[in-house]
Amino acid sequence: MNILTTLTPPVARKEPTPTTLHGFTLEDDYRWMREKSSPEVIAYLEAENAYTSAAMKPTEELQAKLYAEMLSHIKETDESVPYPQRGWFYYVRTVEGSQYPIHCRRKAAGEKYDESQPEEILLDVNELAVGQPFMSLGAITISPDNLKLAYSTDNTGFRQYTLHVRDLTTGKDLPDTAERVGSIVWAADSQTLLYTTEDEVTKRHDHLWRHRLGDAAAQDVKVYEETDERFNLGVGKTRDGRYLLMEAGSHTTSETRFLAADAPEGEFQMIAPRVDEQEYSVEHRDGVFYIRTNDVGKNFRVVTAAVETPGREAWKEFVALDAEAPLEDFDVFASFCVSTRRRLGLPTLTVAEFAEDGSLRHSREIEFPEPVYTAGAHANREFETHVYRYSYTSLVSPASVYEYDVRSGGSELLKQQEVPGGFDSALYASERVWVEATDGVKIPASLVYRRDMFSRDGSNPLYVYGYGSYGYPLPIGFSSSRLSLLDRGVVLAYAHIRGGGEMGDAWHDAGKMMVKRNTFTDFISVAEELVAKKYGARDRIAIEGGSAGGLLMGAVVNERPDLFRVVLSHVPFVDVMNTMLDASLPLTVAEYEEWGNPNEPEAFAYMRSYSPYDNLKAGEYPAMLVKTSLNDSQVMYWEPAKYVAKLRTLKKNDTPLLLHINMDAGHGGASGRYDYLKEIAFDYAFLLRELGVES
Repeated sequence: MNILTTLTPPVARKEPTPTTLHGFTLEDDYRWMREKSSPEVIAYLEAENAYTSAAMKPTEELQAKLYAEMLSHIKETDESVPYPQRGWFYYVRTVEGSQYPIHCRRKAAGEKYDESQPEEILLDVNELAVGQPFMSLGAITISPDNLKLAYSTDNTGFRQYTLHVRDLTTGKDLPDTAERVGSIVWAADSQTLLYTTEDEVTKRHDHLWRHRLGDAAAQDVKVYEETDERFNLGVGKTRDGRYLLMEAGSHTTSETRFLAADAPEGEFQMIAPRVDEQEYSVEHRDGVFYIRTNDVGKNFRVVTAAVETPGREAWKEFVALDAEAPLEDFDVFASFCVSTRRRLGLPTLTVAEFAEDGSLRHSREIEFPEPVYTAGAHANREFETHVYRYSYTSLVSPASVYEYDVRSGGSELLKQQEVPGGFDSALYASERVWVEATDGVKIPASLVYRRDMFSRDGSNPLYVYGYGSYGYPLPIGFSSSRLSLLDRGVVLAYAHIRGGGEMGDAWHDAGKMMVKRNTFTDFISVAEELVAKKYGARDRIAIEGGSAGGLLMGAVVNERPDLFRVVLSHVPFVDVMNTMLDASLPLTVAEYEEWGNPNEPEAFAYMRSYSPYDNLKAGEYPAMLVKTSLNDSQVMYWEPAKYVAKLRTLKKNDTPLLLHINMDAGHGGASGRYDYLKEIAFDYAFLLRELGVES
């Protein structure tokens, strides 16, 4: 018997609160759920949790089995690859049974890491988490004299961080503190900190402060205030340690100011004033700024300018724009540089040495062995070095860290993630396929499956994941948790749809603002084509997305509810209109550059045409598990809560519609690694049950 037929879901009270704009009225019966402090709201959320728990009770044995499997594939006591920084090697380790990492270091004995050196524990996050239902570490940075540690913590999940400073000679925290901090950087004197803070309502980082150790927070000096609501402030330092950098950035525009790190009480100087739709980032070497910018094209180039004359009028081209390969990053070291590009959606790393006159020579591209992978820089903190560290992973290869020797051109494997529990990468295969979108554009999709459980006859259950927003390239990496799906015959696919960054800024632009619908139609096209190519069964498609990917889930389900059997939607941005019309909410104004400003009639009409909450209608829907967190600061808990409440009044079939709220977490879910695994086991149990996969 279907247990859902014996359970009664919560029924949310309706309180019509219409909003009329541009001659159209948005109906909203559940605005009252925004009152987080209301006992009625908390009671409703707890009732939803109770209903979900009851509906999932028959899967408890499967959840436990999945959790045990996932745990068996994790080396619980482990250590990261130590990286060098100013005479020390830093690393993070985990201990079996402990939820959180421990940050450590050992004194360097030459260029190589020496385990015989005594370990110094800098920060045990498990100790910070005692008595806390949630604990997240934000910024963490060592002072130039290596004697102090500045770090920030969030104990609610609302991404509201508190600054702490630890004296590493005693292991004790100093009285110095500040609230609502973002980025943190040390000046060269190791006595001065600069940090950003956020606005209490919108959570926009809009102030930069200077703090002298020993001073009360009330004595901190306001260095800068950013008044443009589209922009957030950040502060950092060039790799050579010479300059502090203050960046103001929106989704499409940026500007940077600089200040000598040994003169922190001086005034930041402008590199180039902001110009709409132009972005740039800055590094420094030998009196020259190296500036990665999109001033002449979306794929970025690198220009140089002397520190004395850094403005645009003095920029000289150093690395030309490549129309076929967007330049994602440009890392500068004393004797070489590394260009990170994307070719056909895949990352490439090219290392070039500096000649005596500052030009480039001996350019080499690091080769990667698989058709689908992710690679990138890894903890390169030293400026004076002849090696470059990079990470590499694929859908079938566990994460690895390599060290590339610039002089020899060879790479050395430092460590590959150990996957216990009998994992054999040869049992699995990955592929890349190209799918034609509705307008003829080719969309890449990455697939992985277990070879001996895959039949190219269209019988396998198929899982498709998507995101497609903010220019974020979907990472294609290894997941030991994912083995629990692969080992049950599920084919997993990752859709690199427009709105993401796989092909650079142009790919992002083709899936945002007034062409956002491309993101949704691309995803549908990928699912349909994979079925047509016999990678999966037409009636056994599961889909997943979170945050903006949750918007994707809501939009494609509204568009094609018949296509999908199961939906996992995490912290979904589904109430697009009400959120984007409320400028007091975190992120809203800055997000106008991603979604559009609904106060403008044309944008209002377009956004309303796809907003999941506003386009729900009576009919049959797939099985759905919707998850959120009470303390989410990015997508407020009420969006998924309202969405589920409204959908319950319209849904005509008996497939499950479940809402789960983590009452002690934020946007990323549980903070402890074991708790997080249990959340994944819960999700997979729902997915497998609804796909009819034997446990």
